[in-house]
Amino acid sequence: MASPSPADVKFEIGHVLFIDIVGYSKLLITEQRGRLQTLKEIVRATEQFRLAEADGKLLRLPTGDGGALVFRNSPEAPVLGALEISKELKKHPELRVRMGIHSGPVSEIADLNEQANITGAGINTAQRVMDCGDAGHILLSKHVADDLEQYPQWRSYLHDLGECEVKHGVSMSVVNLYTDEVGNSEVPEKFKRPDVAAPVPAAKETPVKSTIPKWAMIGGFVVLIVMGFLFWSKRTVTTSTAPEKSIAVLPFENLSSDKENAYFADGIQDEILTRLSKIADLKVISRTSTQHYKSAPENLPEIARLLGVAHILEGSVQKSADSVRVNVQLIKAANDSHLWADTFDRKLTDIFSVETEVAKAIADQLRAKLTGQGRASHRRQTDRQC
Repeated sequence: MASPSPADVKFEIGHVLFIDIVGYSKLLITEQRGRLQTLKEIVRATEQFRLAEADGKLLRLPTGDGGALVFRNSPEAPVLGALEISKELKKHPELRVRMGIHSGPVSEIADLNEQANITGAGINTAQRVMDCGDAGHILLSKHVADDLEQYPQWRSYLHDLGECEVKHGVSMSVVNLYTDEVGNSEVPEKFKRPDVAAPVPAAKETPVKSTIPKWAMIGGFVVLIVMGFLFWSKRTVTTSTAPEKSIAVLPFENLSSDKENAYFADGIQDEILTRLSKIADLKVISRTSTQHYKSAPENLPEIARLLGVAHILEGSVQKSADSVRVNVQLIKAANDSHLWADTFDRKLTDIFSVETEVAKAIADQLRAKLTGQGRASHRRQTDRQC
């Protein structure tokens, strides 16, 4: 099957509700499964989900720590669905969820298993809107809020937050949706600004001899030194105590001359994350947690510390005509050393098969490097999983 060209991809306007479990990557595997199952049951039980699915007007996109619902029937559908979900979540305080809503272009693509996948700016923007919030928030893009504001019944729900900086330094206007019963009325952390005290007019200075004893000044200096030592010790301990079998896959850099080929780089990252997540004893950070970072960052040890992992996988994708080259490297964050690197050159006869093939090869190598298991053992376990 020939790979689809950008001109062959058909877009339509989808009304997207992006849902994410806050703190998912820090949970135990059993907790992750339990909370994800609870969230699925809550979402599926909503009236908006059932109506749209019955009419064939709903697309679903699982994301590992949540998911995206694309409604094709009404721009109000994701908003009404979010309110239903928020209301039901009051009964599950252990389930900390945030939601983002946007209407924009989406395209449905079938993968090798004939399962629906979704791409497009509508999905990406909804996720970035969601990322501006904290647990309990239902955030809307300004575009959606402007549409709702035309209806009087929605005006009391809408609370403008201003601009939030999202991926690649881009800012977007975001609106908080809440009432006394649902949503989160608190200002998200990304919108909070430290209060700046007004300058106090300086009084006329009069020479005054210091009354602070020298021993007090020396003592204060020693305290500062001790506090500094404890601060840096804490940073070191935090990094060193990250689980050895833990990894974050950073966004792959698109080196193709055609910037529209970025979707291929995203596909490679998604396939790798999917395969790594099947390794039971490996902690894998979700894509929503790593999308804020660029590939090959300068402060890699600091990023690993913030994500709580011992290893980072980064790479690049270069697509030209019917060929593609994928470069990857596995880095141990503690000392910024390379554990493994490789280059994959493939003919692009089927974009999805190439994504799967390269991702599988990378996952095979990572399993061997991170778990110490041999290739034969890996094949047996992979066969059982498939």
